[in-house]
Parts: sequence; structure tokens; C-alpha cells
Amino acid sequence: MADILRDRISEGFFQPGQRLSEESISEALGVSRNTLREAFRLLGHERLLDHRLNRGVFVRLPSVEDVLDLYRVRRVLEGAAVRRAPAGEALTVIKEAVADAERAAAQDDWQRVGTANIRFHQALVSFNDSPRIDEAMRQLLAELRLVFHVMENPRAFHEPFVDRNRTLVGLIESGEPDRAAAYLDDYLDHAERLLIRAYEPNR
Repeated sequence: MADILRDRISEGFFQPGQRLSEESISEALGVSRNTLREAFRLLGHERLLDHRLNRGVFVRLPSVEDVLDLYRVRRVLEGAAVRRAPAGEALTVIKEAVADAERAAAQDDWQRVGTANIRFHQALVSFNDSPRIDEAMRQLLAELRLVFHVMENPRAFHEPFVDRNRTLVGLIESGEPDRAAAYLDDYLDHAERLLIRAYEPNR
């Protein structure tokens, strides 16, 4: 159940500040309230949900400090991944995610671009060949998806990374791990700066 809700958050179905109704979600998913409450507790520990006394459960909006920490972790997990030889299946998923983002961008569907970007980075981390790292990345990307909602202009944030993802794939395929890692560092610095700038008015 927690996996389903986490995926909904990653896909942008639930947005920061939204109150989650136990009744409607339990009915829609065909699960008991107790099962749903356990999932809520787990996602609270993952910093995706806030439990507010006498008010209910709400989707959390990460802070600027959360953004900085998320990017610290991303540099470790993704930096290690691009230095490894990619598995064939993971590389296929990455290429499909790049193509899907390009199609979505052509249709001006920036939420779908963001979803494709999430898939891209999840597949990238799978180069580490570690189920534990994969799970950590799933949690991190769900939290990051909440961060995307601070962007008043999603196109301005996502558009540069459509091309940057294509370039990163090329470096990985060319067997240049050091260049790929250096490019990824600059890529993540770029994304972090854009997000911090979006948070500035609220700091």
C-alpha cells in the first residue's frame, strides 16, 4: 500500500498541502483503514506526509534544507552509478525515458516530462546493482517530486534537462565514466540552483 501511494506522489497525482482522505482512498484502493493508516505512518517517516493533530494527513512540502540534503544524497548515489558499466535493461529504460520526455516536451506536457525524468534517474541509479540503493532512490525521488511543485514555470525547470539527459546517456554509452561523472556533477548543480532560486521568495 505504501508503494502505491509513494508512486502516486512520484507521478504528481498527490500534491503538496493536499489533505488525504482515509475514506476515499481506502474505498478507491479496496483496503482497510488500518492498512491505510500503516502506509500513512511509513510515508510520514519517509518525509512525504505530515500528520497534523485533529486535522488529518497532508502531503508534505519539503523545505529548502530538504532540497540541499536531497541533492547531497543524489550526488553520492548517481555519481557512483555513472562510474559503473550500465546493465543492458537499465540502459534501455533510460533511453525510453529520454524519448518519452522529448515527446512530452514537444506536446508541452511538462508534468509528463517530470515523470519521465524521475524514471530516468531511477534507472540510472540501478547501475549500482543494489536493491537497497534502488529503494532509497525511490523514496528520494518521491520527495523530490514534491519539490518540483514550487516551480511556477515547470517548463523553465524541466526543459534544459531534456537535452542534458540525452547528453548524459551519450557519455555513458561512449564508455567515458569520468566525463559522465563530471557532467552529472554540473547537471545536479544546475538543477539544485534552479530549485533554490524557486524557494527564495519563501525563505
